[in-house]
Amino acid sequence: MTLAAITNWLNTLIWETSLSSMHRWQAWLIQMLRIFIATARDISEGLPTLRAMGLVYTTLLSMVPLLAVSFSVLKGFGVHNQVEPLLLNLLQPLGEQGVEITEKIIGFVDNVNVKVLGSLSLVFLFYTVISLLTKIEQALNNTWRIREYRGIIQRITEYISVIMVGPVLIFTGIGLTASISTSTVATALASMEGFGTLIWLVSKLTSFLLIAGAITFIYILVPNEKVKLKSAFTGAVVAALLWKITGWLFSLFIAGSTNYSAIYSGFAVTIIFMIWLYISWLILLIGASVAFYHQHPERTSSRQQVLRLSARLREKIGLLLMLRIGQSFHRDSEKLTKQQLSKNLDIAAEALSLVIRPLEKHGLLTESCDKHRVYLPGKSLEHIKIGDIWDAVRSAQESTHLNPDNVASDDAVDQLLQNINESINNSLEDMTLLDLVERSYSSA
Repeated sequence: MTLAAITNWLNTLIWETSLSSMHRWQAWLIQMLRIFIATARDISEGLPTLRAMGLVYTTLLSMVPLLAVSFSVLKGFGVHNQVEPLLLNLLQPLGEQGVEITEKIIGFVDNVNVKVLGSLSLVFLFYTVISLLTKIEQALNNTWRIREYRGIIQRITEYISVIMVGPVLIFTGIGLTASISTSTVATALASMEGFGTLIWLVSKLTSFLLIAGAITFIYILVPNEKVKLKSAFTGAVVAALLWKITGWLFSLFIAGSTNYSAIYSGFAVTIIFMIWLYISWLILLIGASVAFYHQHPERTSSRQQVLRLSARLREKIGLLLMLRIGQSFHRDSEKLTKQQLSKNLDIAAEALSLVIRPLEKHGLLTESCDKHRVYLPGKSLEHIKIGDIWDAVRSAQESTHLNPDNVASDDAVDQLLQNINESINNSLEDMTLLDLVERSYSSA
């Protein structure tokens, strides 16, 4: 069998075989292969690596202010002494350089006294912290193909919650784990034959689950998307495994190498630290990509990656979208979220977003502000004209400087376009969304 034949067989097995016709474990295996292939495709396209590089730069600027703010909060709960052990654990793959970097960072944090800072300095301190969290949110939103961002007030409120509550929960969990592992019962069990290995395995598993739990927390809270717990945890487990394996390889081949010290001299520690930051952020984004494809398995296929909607497709999606929302509103039935609309219309959520935005901009559609964020008509159904929906969708992505009126034209072309628009308006005859909803009932 030739290589081409093997490749075709694998492509057919992975992408064209129906998962419903397989055993459960076979379907799970094929689905995981699809997710990993799609994630590898994202990495090969280069965007995750570019975002990881940007996060390295922002992290270097924001690390000390972030730790200073967190340190002040943790001091009030009496767990601030655990900051240094956590940094040592995170930088463990760097070997002796990790210890040196930790000492310098802690020294910088100790020198930052939030109480004596002026108002301008305090504002700048929080700005650098929020800028880091904003960069993280943007990177995860891009991974989740999200174009809508939170409002500035909501963003600052949630970021402050992360800064204030997150460190307390993390360090409390670490403290409980350390207390359990050093308790009298654990010490007694460790001294018994056979239980020492068990205690070691439990401690390693607990450490792994803490890392996976922290990453799961990030995947659920940070993106401007309702992320399922199962998908977030799946991506977090992959990220935690990669982080453990990469950390071992890093400490084995890079941090222990003398070439960096010979080449970069005094800058060797900084260079190694930046490389490890880059790898860590890249792993976090890889896990986010796995979580995205786990929640949206339909997007694993390469033909689903690039969204270019033709004018005809935009028009049809716009009318179908408004019809479904109008039907749910008219019947006073369950209101629809973007995910439910995506499933109902069998259209990717990202494609729906390209049509939803111009409808919202023209006041024809609105999103609720509650937890589930359902879509509602922008006004009563009898006041939404089909012609307005048509015009809103057709004018999507137009701007003040780029629209049909600003394009050099010819009288013959302008007259032809006017005739076409008049024909469309005459055929619609002031038809409203309510008329379309009632017509759908009669044709059902």
